Amino acid sequence: MARIVMKFGGTSVQDLERIRNVAQRVAAQAAAGDQVAVVVSAMAGTTNQLVNWTQEASQFHDAREYDTVVSAGEQVTVGLLAMVLQDMGLSARSWLGWQIPVATDAIHGSARIQGIAADGLIERMAGGQIPVVAGFQGLGPDNRITTLGRGGSDTTAVALAAALNADRCDIYTDVDGVYTADPRIVTRARKLDRITYEEMLEMASQGAKVLQTRSVEVAMNHRVPVQVRSSFLDAPGTLVVDEDEIVEKAVVSGITYSGAEAKITVQRVADRPGVAAAIFGPLANDNINVDMIIQSASPDGTSTDITFTVPRSDLARALKELEKVKGKIGAESLIARDEVVKVSVIGVGMRSHAGVANRMFQTLAERGINIQAISTSEIKISVLIDAAYTELAVRALHTAYGLDAD
Repeated sequence: MARIVMKFGGTSVQDLERIRNVAQRVAAQAAAGDQVAVVVSAMAGTTNQLVNWTQEASQFHDAREYDTVVSAGEQVTVGLLAMVLQDMGLSARSWLGWQIPVATDAIHGSARIQGIAADGLIERMAGGQIPVVAGFQGLGPDNRITTLGRGGSDTTAVALAAALNADRCDIYTDVDGVYTADPRIVTRARKLDRITYEEMLEMASQGAKVLQTRSVEVAMNHRVPVQVRSSFLDAPGTLVVDEDEIVEKAVVSGITYSGAEAKITVQRVADRPGVAAAIFGPLANDNINVDMIIQSASPDGTSTDITFTVPRSDLARALKELEKVKGKIGAESLIARDEVVKVSVIGVGMRSHAGVANRMFQTLAERGINIQAISTSEIKISVLIDAAYTELAVRALHTAYGLDAD
């Protein structure tokens, strides 16, 4: 007997017909002799509507009341799914985050899970009951409802699997696994049978929208095997596992892209100690993440240009902070561009193979694509390019690294 957590996203539960389809999948898993817990999101589009209402109600709303409103969508789906399961003759019960409880910190709107009191659920599952748990929500130290940020139901599911000591967490979505690239752009992209936690974490953080980044972090920290599966196809998905469980590691496992970037260049600042701190300190204080950074000194060595990227959604705030220090650092001007895309090549095999970066740079050069910035990690190389070349770059790199399906 295995203990399985099954998570279903918004498109999987967007209406009663699909909720019944989910119930059939849950029933089949239980009929196989497994102990099953289910985590669900709100119906597709519901959270967006709730967010819009909070913004219309008050531009500068209380974050605690925001969480009260936007967490309501999951309350509907857990109740409906529990009803359908009961109607099928199964023992099931809905659980909201505060009822378990899923304890979080006090950062409303983007809370982090600190612990899940799973003993009661384990006891009920041992007795044959199926807990249907609301994703995305928890209980803060002030006894108020919190939410985990968009995509937070993935994190709820993986954290619950860890707390239950589950054998696996299955994430059901509208795709049937993790691909070597976005199949909408690369028609010859291949579905991966397995991928490492590290690769999946890089893919999620660099633009792949299959899993939420924090859910992969939790899975990696607690060594929870995760399977990405389709809600609409009865086929195996992609397993996210330890590197040791993959015998032959590909040099490159996937190509991703992210269009949620913006580039800022601070021109002709003094080339002296403390200038970088004066630029990036205010951004950090305003919780603006900086990714790629390049610095180019003037020929006489007296000044420098500093270019970096920030999330496009934070561009206006970043420019506002930089305007405050522009005079202090002696900057000549600030130049911002949001028509840029970050393209990344990812693979654990990079650790033991030379020439991976050179192939990327050569491939882009052959197609006349200029690289505006570069950043690397042990298993990832990212470049910033003009957004107009996104599809060309992704397809060319997919072919260059031998990822095309036969």
